[in-house]
Formats: sequence, C-alpha cells, structure tokens
Amino acid sequence: MASQHPIAAASAKFPKPADRTFQYGTAGFRMKAAILDSVVYRAGLLAALRSRKLNGQIIGVMITASHNPPDDNGVKLVDPMGEMLEGTWEAYATILANAPSDQALVEAYDKFTLDMKIDSAIKPRVIFARDTRASGPRLVTALVAALEASGTEYTDYKLLTTPQLHYITRCLNTKGTTYEYGEPNEQGYYEKLSAAFRAAMGTKKFNGSVTVDCANGVGGPKLRELIKYLPSPTEGGLEIKVVNDDVVEPERLNHQISYQCGADFVKTNQRAPPSSHSTPLARCASLDGDADRIMYYFVDSDNSFHLLDGDRIATLAALYIGDLARNAGLGEKLKVGVVQTAYANGASTAYITQDLKLPVVCTPTGVKHLHHAATKFDVGVYFEANGHGTVLFSDVALKRINKYEPQSPAQSSALDVLRALTALINQTVGDALSDLLLVEIILAHKSWGPKEWDLTYTDLPNRLGRIEVADRNIFKTTDAERKLESPPGVQVQIDALVGKYKNGRSFARASGTEDAVRVYAEAATKGEADELAAKVADVVKRAGG
Repeated sequence: MASQHPIAAASAKFPKPADRTFQYGTAGFRMKAAILDSVVYRAGLLAALRSRKLNGQIIGVMITASHNPPDDNGVKLVDPMGEMLEGTWEAYATILANAPSDQALVEAYDKFTLDMKIDSAIKPRVIFARDTRASGPRLVTALVAALEASGTEYTDYKLLTTPQLHYITRCLNTKGTTYEYGEPNEQGYYEKLSAAFRAAMGTKKFNGSVTVDCANGVGGPKLRELIKYLPSPTEGGLEIKVVNDDVVEPERLNHQISYQCGADFVKTNQRAPPSSHSTPLARCASLDGDADRIMYYFVDSDNSFHLLDGDRIATLAALYIGDLARNAGLGEKLKVGVVQTAYANGASTAYITQDLKLPVVCTPTGVKHLHHAATKFDVGVYFEANGHGTVLFSDVALKRINKYEPQSPAQSSALDVLRALTALINQTVGDALSDLLLVEIILAHKSWGPKEWDLTYTDLPNRLGRIEVADRNIFKTTDAERKLESPPGVQVQIDALVGKYKNGRSFARASGTEDAVRVYAEAATKGEADELAAKVADVVKRAGG
C-alpha cells in the first residue's frame, strides 16, 4: 500500500495545508512558521534528490526567514559550491511543496527520480542549520524526517548564520581538491576570516570603533565569537561594539517597533537604532536576522542621518579593488565590473561609470541574478541596495593574482592586500561579517571616516513603498524589472508621471515573498521623490484591484 512507503508514512505527520499554494522564490520558501512544516519536509526530499543527482555531493539546507518578523520562517537549499540552488530546480521544489497528498508526493518524487535519471543507489548527503527563531527546532524535526525517509546521510550544524552554512557546504565539497576553500566547520570560518583580516590590515591603524546592531539574531553570538579571533584594540586591532544581540527572547528578532533593530529597520526608517547610541561621525552598522546583509550609517555634526547602504559598499569595494589591481600592476589584466539592480540609486550608477570608469550591469532583483552576472567579470562586485552582496574573483583572476611577480615594493604591498581580500571576502554568498571586515579594512587603508566615504557622491532622494495587492502575479516585469509589461497600460501611466520630475525614475515590481508590490521612486528633491512614489503607488493600487 502507498501508506507503507517510508516517504508517505513520514509525510503523513506533516500534512500540507489544503488551501495553500507554495512557491520557491529568490529566498527559497518563506512564510508564517505555523504553516511551514510540510514545506520543510518536502524541501528535505528535494535536497536528497539534488545530492543524488550530483553524485552524492553535499547539499546545504538553511532554515531561516532572514529579515522577516519572528513569527515567520523559511527554508532554502544551497548547492555544492555554496551557491544558490540551480534555477531549474526551483520549479521541482514548488511541485513537491504543492503535491496535494502523501501519495501524490511519492509519485512526484519517483517521477523526478525517473525523469532526471537519478541513481537511487547513490547515498545522498545533506547538512543543515537554522537561525535563532523559536520555530527552528520544530522545523528541523520535519527536515530530519524527510532525510531519514529518503535514506540521506546528514549533519546538523545547529545555529549558524546563513553565510556560514554556505561556507561549510563549499568547504566540504572542495576538501582534498586543488580548490579547497577552508576548514569545513565554524572554527575554520573564523580562522580563515581572521587570518585574512590580519594580512590585509598590515600595519594600518583603525580610527575609532564600529558599533554593530545584530538585529537580535544569530549574527550577535557569531560576531562575538569572531571577535575572539581578531587582533584586540590593544594590539592595534579594530574595536567592535556589539548591540542588539539578545537571542534568548526570539520575539526581539528584527523587531522594528518595540526593539527598533536590524538592517531593514535602518533602511526603511532612515534612522539609527536607538541602542546604537551613535555619536556624530561614529561608524555604525546593522545586520539582518541571518547575517547575510549589512548596512552602514552615521549621523553628522548636525545630527543628520546618513545611510551607507549596499550601493555605497559596492562603490567603495569597486573603488578600492580597482586601485589595488592598478597599484599591483594588474590593472590591464583584471576586468573589474559592478552588478546592480533597479533599486540602485541612479547617482551610484553614474559614479561607477563616470568617475570609476567601470562597467555596470543591471539584473533583476535577487542574489542569484546578481551572482550569476558577477561571474562574467574577472572581479565582479555585486550588492543589492539592501546590503546583501559580495565580491567574486574568477579562477582566472585568482591565478593571475597568486602568480604575478611584483616589479616593485609598492606593487608587492598592493598585491599582498589584494591576495588577503580574496580570502577575506566570502565567495559563496553575501556575508555581513565578512563584508563588515572588508569595509573596515578599506576605510583604514584610505584613512577615511564615514563622512569621507559618504562624500564620494550624493544620492538622489528616493522613496521605497509597499502596496498590498490581491494577486502579485499579475504584475510582470521586463528590462531587469525596470518596466512593467502587465497589467497592460500601467507602465505608460508610470512613464507619464516620471516625465514630470527632474531626475525622475520610478518602477514597480511584485515582491518575491509576499502579496505586495514594491514601488521605488527617485527625483531631484525629497519632496518630489515622495510625491512621485505616492502617485505611482496610486496607479499600482488601481491596477491591483
């Protein structure tokens, strides 16, 4: 009988809610944790299939909802080199998650095995971790049930940041090869980052401390652990002040109202968390709940708030790495490029192309799109405006950097720092802890404070809004999400509005995680940006019913 099938028998403990349709998006599956058990169970089955398809390579599974509120949770898969799940497999994830019964689930699982010529004799291997949400342990139970029902060998890494799980996945799959990425455990992660940080820092001194708001998420304890491996302030090292690192009370996570913390709070409210106690010109940063995003900010001597978001981090990294490559004698041998989304401030794009003289590519929102585009450069810098991003060094670039013979002491010094950065920067995914150290190294080398960083260009005033709609799927985009192709006629109305404002730009796109449409607008003044955003929001509301 079908009920005797181990996958069906285990599935019966995690029934799919009859009235729900699930979709694997850029962030995996993400929703209220209360309805996620069946989804996590089925994601576990997909991880087993993916590992078998890849001849037993290790697949990672992360249980997290990143910057979402504490009652949400999610699950996403990590491919062997630490990258996002291959795009074609997102559809398989969606099909398994929506199988209407235990029997239908087994049939879909068996069909995938047959259609993709997966050898059932291969032992699948999966590792997993979770963030600090209260629902995490319960969802791990569902995941383990799937791994056991599918005969998967697995390891539970307990609490990790999302980037740490990506790192360990890559380390395990490259162990013993010429591309060995590092020691495949949490300690190895800290040791790799700290060794690279020391090498990149050299004799440079840090000007003041940096205060880091950890969103009361998993980044708090992990950052405190990383600090133990870094040079102390008495050794000339960086002083990192950790705030908002309460993981004992999960309801504090990412809380924008009562506890006012996290990268999303800073981005949305354009002000510092009260707990940062930011004094004028002091460097401050905020992580999100799973520590894969970072935002910098400061208040100036007039107590005005200045946000240094993902665009700013991308331009800072591109400026510095471009300089290093030239100073090392590799300027002509390394093609540096920057990848952005439509959310990037227009002033940042102009600065990169006109001042830094570097190419910019625009992709749809979602790290998988940016990551893929960044691989086309020797050195690809990508950040979303929300602070999620990294720098990718191609195999060709790494060989050139590691084999190049410097022609002078100045070249040798630049080359040493460049080599250190290739190890410091997490190549698998955006990593708030790695990015924090990268920014601090660059500011120290340039003898800049946040004010000097902020003065590189002036952001166009902008506004980001969220409009709830009955069905986000009717809003379809083209041109890297900068234009709506449906509903019909909406883009014409947006274009007509934009044309009325100096430096006007606006677009609307469906959220990847909820039934809402996000509207972005920028213009020459704050009042005009707000006005343009409100008018475009009205157009979207009417179109969305």
